[in-house]
Amino acid sequence: MEHTRIKELLNATEFGKEVVVKGWVRTFRNNQFIAINDGSSINNIQAVVDFENTPEDILKRITTGAAVRVKGQLIESLGKGQKVEVKATEVSIIGDSDPEKYPLQPKKHSLEFLREIAHLRFRTGTFNAVFKVRNALAFAVHKFFQENDFVYMHTPIITGSDAEGAGEMFQVTTLDLKNPPRKENGEIDFKEDFFGKSTNLTVSGQLEGELGAMAFGNIYTFGPTFRAENSNTTRHLAEFWMIEPEMAFYELEDNMDLAEALLKYVIKYALETCPEEIEFLKSRLLEEEKSKPAAERSELNLVEKLNFVLANDFERVTYTDAVEILKRSKPNQKKQFKYLIDDWGADLQSEHERYLVEKHFKKPVILTDYPREIKSFYMKQNEPDAQGRNTVRAMDILFPGIGEMVGGSQREENLDRLLARMAEVGIPAEEMEWFLDTRRFGSVPHSGFGVGFERLVLFTTGMTNIRDVIPFPRTPKNAEF
Repeated sequence: MEHTRIKELLNATEFGKEVVVKGWVRTFRNNQFIAINDGSSINNIQAVVDFENTPEDILKRITTGAAVRVKGQLIESLGKGQKVEVKATEVSIIGDSDPEKYPLQPKKHSLEFLREIAHLRFRTGTFNAVFKVRNALAFAVHKFFQENDFVYMHTPIITGSDAEGAGEMFQVTTLDLKNPPRKENGEIDFKEDFFGKSTNLTVSGQLEGELGAMAFGNIYTFGPTFRAENSNTTRHLAEFWMIEPEMAFYELEDNMDLAEALLKYVIKYALETCPEEIEFLKSRLLEEEKSKPAAERSELNLVEKLNFVLANDFERVTYTDAVEILKRSKPNQKKQFKYLIDDWGADLQSEHERYLVEKHFKKPVILTDYPREIKSFYMKQNEPDAQGRNTVRAMDILFPGIGEMVGGSQREENLDRLLARMAEVGIPAEEMEWFLDTRRFGSVPHSGFGVGFERLVLFTTGMTNIRDVIPFPRTPKNAEF
């Protein structure tokens, strides 16, 4: 007889039938009550053992973490805390677990401790919920783009260019690090390397994505990206996933519309398909916030925060207007910002972004038309404004509690302008001939954006550390499991 998943049994309305449950023991109380979880639900099912008629050696092996098979009758529960339970007629042990060594004891563990045993943390209620939500969001991303006739493109993980200018990259090599081949001038000779040149792990699939958009019209990539930034904050990972669509014939406004539609779609999908998990995470967050001073607590609970994004049209504001708002703001005038805003041209920090979203507009914000100097070379340049200031057609979407969720732009389709900008920032054109061909042969206005997937999961789950929303975090000095 095949076993039934616990999620299905917990929703059962017919009782009395014989069922088989397979799962892992969360707790075993009074030699009688086994709480079993098989991963299908954050909730356990209780199996009631007839201990007088169960062999002693089996009872001893029913320990936290052990895998068991229970056969019995599904009945309506009389006890508190569950609607159904299994009245066991047979209990067998599939896999033993030494209770002295099993690190997940039936008590509250800190997230820091669980990070140290990330290979086992999926077995807790919190991480069951987090990764179910992550799964729903990933599926919804594909669903959204497929329904909108986008082509899913796999862009390379190994690249020969740091076209983003996004900083430190991980080098990929097969050279003998103890004795690499060298040129006459003493530099390492990468012609001897596997690819015949210096290569790195990618920081973005965008530039290759643009090539696809010039053929298919609309494409998206969704894959791992890497940054070798020596940063140990709660917002940084060395390996993370990016969603990066590129669209031909899209101007900045179309780009903003698409990004807003995508975010609303995937959050709504997670709310609809993971109600139990999100409710569980909401309660977890409320509990966690009790220990914070009242001023630091969120005004909205998790479900309200998610609905806040769905219910509001995102406010669209230029960088120039945002700087004026921030300059006049109370925290700036009272010198409460860590980074004071006194001049046009400053790169906005997370505290400024959150002020605009949470205090000023009280809704998600799309900031547009940033100063050219603080943005990437490929962004389309606007005509200089009345003060002669140069801006680009960039857009960043800012969310409550998290700051930047999306970064994107209309791309510079004019070859001469693009070449001039590349020369200004020191990107050699000869290395980028393949990219420049998109501007030589049938160039069109086009746009795209990137969503840091872990940031999206962080927002949707209410977790506060990005290491808790990716299965195996890669951070400085840490590449475990």
